[in-house]
Amino acid sequence: MSNDLNIFALALGASLPVKLVLALLVGFSVASWFIIFRKKAMLDRANKSADEFEERFWSGADLAGLFRELSARSDQLSSSAAIFEAGFREFARLRQRRGVDPRGLLEGAQRAMRVSATREVDRLERNLEFLANVGSISPYVGLFGTVWGIMIAFQGLANVKEATIAMVAPGISEALVATAMGLFAAIPAVWAYNRFATKLERIGLRYDTFVEEFSSILARQSHVEE
Repeated sequence: MSNDLNIFALALGASLPVKLVLALLVGFSVASWFIIFRKKAMLDRANKSADEFEERFWSGADLAGLFRELSARSDQLSSSAAIFEAGFREFARLRQRRGVDPRGLLEGAQRAMRVSATREVDRLERNLEFLANVGSISPYVGLFGTVWGIMIAFQGLANVKEATIAMVAPGISEALVATAMGLFAAIPAVWAYNRFATKLERIGLRYDTFVEEFSSILARQSHVEE
């Protein structure tokens, strides 16, 4: 008899409840990796978009002209460009009203930019909680499958007069596959969640910094005394 470990054979030989647990964990793992690759692409695009816009913004471009260009494709904007467009749009709208003092102009633009920044961060955070959930519950789901499998293995020994390790080992091995699969699903999900959470925090701080810097420019334009 071969002593080579065959994970697939163990999984196929497991009881139905353990097979269901393994199928659930495989689904968790596949969904997690899909979200991991998609989220990485989204965060990379957000940073690249912010880099490109802020480089142009600080190059001395005419803000009114930049706003007109961006507003023509406002539904396609993201990152710092969307925050700028929202702030400048509100600033221009309030400036056309009579009776709005300079400080009111600035505060209105800041509110619009903060709302836009919050929407951008919320969009980037979408589905991130799924990784946290997979990382936290997968080991317990796998453990449930293991406990169930071990119970089935020992129950099979009830009518056996002399039980040996050789008799119980295959059943226990099949059950332990569920624990291994739980860890296989959980570890990448936890690592990715922590990494993406850190990146999102940095992006959020970057958006906050841009809001403050752009607010300073608008304050000078509206003659608000700091």
